[in-house]
Amino acid sequence: MFTPRAENPRIAVLLMLIATAFIAATMLFAKVLGSDAAGPALHPLQITHGRFVFAFAVLAAAAGVLRPTLTRPGWWLHIARTTCGWAGVTLMFASVAYIPLADATAITFLNPVFGMMLAIPLLGEKVGRIRWSAAAMALAGAVILLRPTPESFQAASLLALAAAAVMGLELIFIKKLSGREPAFQVLLTNNFLGLILACAAVVFVWQAPTGLQWLLLGGLGLCMAAAQACFVNAMARADASFVAPFSYGTLIFATLYDVAFYNQIPDMVTWLGAGIILTGGIILAVREARARTAAVQSAPPVVQRL
Repeated sequence: MFTPRAENPRIAVLLMLIATAFIAATMLFAKVLGSDAAGPALHPLQITHGRFVFAFAVLAAAAGVLRPTLTRPGWWLHIARTTCGWAGVTLMFASVAYIPLADATAITFLNPVFGMMLAIPLLGEKVGRIRWSAAAMALAGAVILLRPTPESFQAASLLALAAAAVMGLELIFIKKLSGREPAFQVLLTNNFLGLILACAAVVFVWQAPTGLQWLLLGGLGLCMAAAQACFVNAMARADASFVAPFSYGTLIFATLYDVAFYNQIPDMVTWLGAGIILTGGIILAVREARARTAAVQSAPPVVQRL
């Protein structure tokens, strides 16, 4: 399930698109749970709690069946990464309760931009003109989506922007974890620590969910676990520079869900802002993936001693 596979670009694209459909579905579930559509609106902290409870249950069950080989985890890196991920997801779930899924999704796509900028002081990375241009383009799209006029400004959009910033910081810790531990172990540890954090936070806002809300919370967690599994397997079947841009399919599914369930058709501002963010994000994703490939190819070969 999480082991290296032979390269198959078509399967990789299919898995990535399935992952994006699941990710958009989690945001749809969060939007319903954050409104009164299925009962009294749940607090974003409680929605995040449900996400980690059910996602960890799925991954723990998978671990029981697959019995993967586990190594000693880097706990401090995992704690830092999970804290950022928990905060980012909570802010994202809070935003979708008030603004269209398409807008929230597009704004949160800024997380690679924030990750790039934070990598300069935290990882000592050097950023060239192409990456700065892509980042500026994506930020310009975000400004458009924020609709910064007294008549159209959506304060909830700032929650999505904050989610992108926090998840950008999470990318720094993911980079530090990269290659140190098996992918499944990283997912399992992340969801285990997230569950502990979510359980501690939900105590202050807990309310008894309705039967339908329990089903939605379970669906949210299941979709998140499925998305993570599809994402990891997609990245194992093709180069990151080829697969990564397809992750922006989340916006397509979020838009479709908006139209199907809320009859919200994106306006020209949404199309323009989202298009600019996607263009900048894809340029940045391809540029960074190629840089990683070049670094691997230029690394000295490892000589195995007999």
